[in-house]
Amino acid sequence: MDYSAQKNHVTLVITHRPLPGKMQDYETWLDEIMPVAASYAGHLGVNVIRPNAGETSYTILIRFDSLDNLYAWINSPDRKALVDKVSGLLDHGDREDRGDHLEIRPGAAFWFTPETKKGRSPAKWKQYLVTLAVIFPSTNFVPWFWGHLLPIAKGTLWGHLLNDASVVALVVFFWMPQVTRLLKNWLVPKE
Repeated sequence: MDYSAQKNHVTLVITHRPLPGKMQDYETWLDEIMPVAASYAGHLGVNVIRPNAGETSYTILIRFDSLDNLYAWINSPDRKALVDKVSGLLDHGDREDRGDHLEIRPGAAFWFTPETKKGRSPAKWKQYLVTLAVIFPSTNFVPWFWGHLLPIAKGTLWGHLLNDASVVALVVFFWMPQVTRLLKNWLVPKE
């Protein structure tokens, strides 16, 4: 396994606000673009953070193993055509970016990315507490779970890999999107 690629991965953070009445069309567009992005070299995964009730902003996190592979996707004719296709579904506000707001973040910094450029990031101590609150139970539950299900794995290299992979998957795909959404008003109180 190439740990340097994971250490240096980059995340494209995309913010979209569909127009009223266009959310279902937008969801259909997401179903179209995600497999296309996944077909590009270096694609590591995607998360879609959907709006809560009463909100309209979607945040899409697309991870690539390198900046070069990310730029290949961003500048691809496939992506440009799909962004042009969705442009009519988005609330552009006073922006000139066709409603397609992009940010590139190294590593896992995206979990605490403000929704707007003027937005504030949470205090480091809050980021620490949220991350600890997610990691601690996961690193205790997962080994217990696999230890009961596959006792032969205990103490083996593949058992450690299974535990680590499970913890990372839980944190990236389940816990952090849920917890950061749930605690967003505590992480960055409205002024």
